Amino acid sequence: MLSGSAILRVLLLIVAAAGLAWIVQSLWLHAPESGGAAPANGTATSGRPAERAAAPPAPEPVRVVRPAEPVREPARSAEAPPPPASAPPVEPTPSPAPAPVAQTPPPPAPDPVAEAEENAPAAAVALVDLNTASLADLNGLKGGGAIGRTIIQHRPYASIDQLLSKRVLNRATYQRIKDQVTVR
Repeated sequence: MLSGSAILRVLLLIVAAAGLAWIVQSLWLHAPESGGAAPANGTATSGRPAERAAAPPAPEPVRVVRPAEPVREPARSAEAPPPPASAPPVEPTPSPAPAPVAQTPPPPAPDPVAEAEENAPAAAVALVDLNTASLADLNGLKGGGAIGRTIIQHRPYASIDQLLSKRVLNRATYQRIKDQVTVR
């Protein structure tokens, strides 16, 4: 359903189009067709053929001027001797060196420590203790999202499996973080 302002915009658009069509039609019908000049007797014509006194003059023929064709040398046959070598061959002038292309600098080298942590298997990353870790440490677990507050609310844990048995996390999230956490 359209709102009131949308309906108003549509109506204004229709009115504007109708007004423009009326203006164009009125200019088209009232414009003199004899080259734009008003009739000599001072009366305006409506553009209808019955009211015109004389037929418009015939248009002048258009003359097309073509440029002269370039002179072409006749094709040489295989039997014709080569042209005499009266002048030494002209060496081509070296073209100016192309402008140097602006090269974008290479991207900065990635931090090897950060890259190693991202690509390292979960067992190589330091384990986070569910019972003593801070909110930031728990939220920083890869694949866990913002799970820190929920984990902290259900403390203490005797094993990692209690994240499922206490219904702290769903199985998918548990599978993503289980190798990153421990209980001591």
